[in-house]
Amino acid sequence: MNARIEDYALISDLETAAMLGRDGSIDWLCLPRFDSPACFAALLGTGDNGFWRVSPIGAGPCTRRAYRQDTLVMDSAWECPGGTVRITDFMPPRAGLPCIVRLVEGLSGAVAMRSELRPRFNQGRVTPWVRADGHCTVAVAGPDALWTSADGPMEIRGTGDSTTVLDFTVSAGQRLTLQLVWAPSHLPDPPEPLSVPAETALKATSDFWRRWTARCRYQGPWREAVTRSLITLKALTYAPTGGIVAAPTTSLPECVGGERNWDYRFCWLRDSTLTLSCLLRSGYRDEATAWLDWLVRAVAGDPAGLQAVYGVGGQRRLPEAEAPWLPGYEGSRPVRFGNAAVDQFQLDVYGEVLDTLYLSLRAGIPLEAHLWNLVKSLMSHLREHWHEPDQGLWEVRGDRRQFVHSKVMSWVAADRALRMGELLGRNECADEWRAMRDAVHQEVCREGWDAGQGSFVQSYGSPALDASALLIPRVGFLPADDARVRGTVRAMRALAHHGFMRRYANDGRGRHSVDGMRGSDGTFVACSLWYADALAATGDLRQARETFERVLGVRNDVGLLAEQWDPDSGRQLGNVPQAFSHIALVETAFALQEAGA
Repeated sequence: MNARIEDYALISDLETAAMLGRDGSIDWLCLPRFDSPACFAALLGTGDNGFWRVSPIGAGPCTRRAYRQDTLVMDSAWECPGGTVRITDFMPPRAGLPCIVRLVEGLSGAVAMRSELRPRFNQGRVTPWVRADGHCTVAVAGPDALWTSADGPMEIRGTGDSTTVLDFTVSAGQRLTLQLVWAPSHLPDPPEPLSVPAETALKATSDFWRRWTARCRYQGPWREAVTRSLITLKALTYAPTGGIVAAPTTSLPECVGGERNWDYRFCWLRDSTLTLSCLLRSGYRDEATAWLDWLVRAVAGDPAGLQAVYGVGGQRRLPEAEAPWLPGYEGSRPVRFGNAAVDQFQLDVYGEVLDTLYLSLRAGIPLEAHLWNLVKSLMSHLREHWHEPDQGLWEVRGDRRQFVHSKVMSWVAADRALRMGELLGRNECADEWRAMRDAVHQEVCREGWDAGQGSFVQSYGSPALDASALLIPRVGFLPADDARVRGTVRAMRALAHHGFMRRYANDGRGRHSVDGMRGSDGTFVACSLWYADALAATGDLRQARETFERVLGVRNDVGLLAEQWDPDSGRQLGNVPQAFSHIALVETAFALQEAGA
């Protein structure tokens, strides 16, 4: 039986991340980076797909757990009949090979402990050879080697399924450190253990996170939630390039038992403007600049080839494949690696890129001279294609449509290109871009408006509503006091489910008419936060605050949000933690503070 999605906490070294359950088991880990094949994949299957559990023998979930304040260091405590023990889990920020440190400390009495390590390389599929090597054990298969070591006495034994079991007892005041290091398997010697004592590494890791968090500018009533979201966003950053993954996991279902299971270990352009805004207003200019640099490198080339999603290194090919050997989270199949959204046509990404460049320029981040040519190239392509149907913000795998949000973002592209031209004193294309901006605006207001509902809709000619229309005032397409905006915000109540917002409605038969996929997904965390933003912008501060705090109430016990929330079952759904959800949380906290909510 899989743990609930909300039972997992995150630790990260800024190049990859591990998902740690309440039972002390790391059930998901990709090494050496976010998008590498998983060596622990029990999250999407069973223990036979790989895990590393450290806990009292025979114990269940921990009694209590929490991140140390303003850090990504996790303390989990078990109160057992014989005593109390605490395990501190962390990953030192990468300075060499990736490393997980598990510091076991006796708080009272004496507790019998067990470390059970069962690696399964290549997405939970390949059973390694395991051997002892001095003070270490090493598991090897193909290009991967996992070295495990301990700094104290214990009984080590192997099992027939390449599982390494270490039994030991900790008494009050005793500490023992377990360490797991990944290395390329061709290296002949075991990697050096931590170059400093574990306590020193723990202090250095805690100090790193506290120094980083201290830069946060937000000082409002929701500081704890904002700082935890920002720490999470930092943890999802691939430090060598500045790319930020949407989540560190793949195929956690939007509908348990269904087929809506996607790989989110990549970087989406749809997140680009909100990410940059979030980082800049929170005080993280270096991270914002690194994200911008990643984006500019990723989108270089023919504007016709602009993708919705790229790899953490900016790579374009992310071939999607199914993994039939993995039974999926609670039987949710298929499990997918890679993402076919790279091949979709999405107009909104042009607006996202140009809005991000404009926001950067306005914030005083220097843009290299050649980027003006990028602006002109993107706009030249968009002028020829903005009128075409696409697959939209939600990356539907059904027929292309004339999505209203895609057209609005085409307007944003033209608007921001014009504004950049004004700032840079470059007006050679102003007339063409202004004409396009006006044409898009007129068409959206004519074709995307449903007078009967008093609302903008999902696509031309359809009565279906879409929560992305809540972004219309935020991007400046219409002011918040426009009657059409107010009508749209009122109409969106039809998408509400127990106080949370769906992206769009299904057809009543468990299938979304827009994409034809089976299974009704949950409410979308970011959409609920967009609703709070729109309520604040249109003057309903009380309901805006209530909506925001309702979302805060469904974070898990350590402050993490998945992509979706199911109010009926009271469960998080989708990949976790979700950058889009945490970015939206930070943006809404600032918006409500600025509105006086």
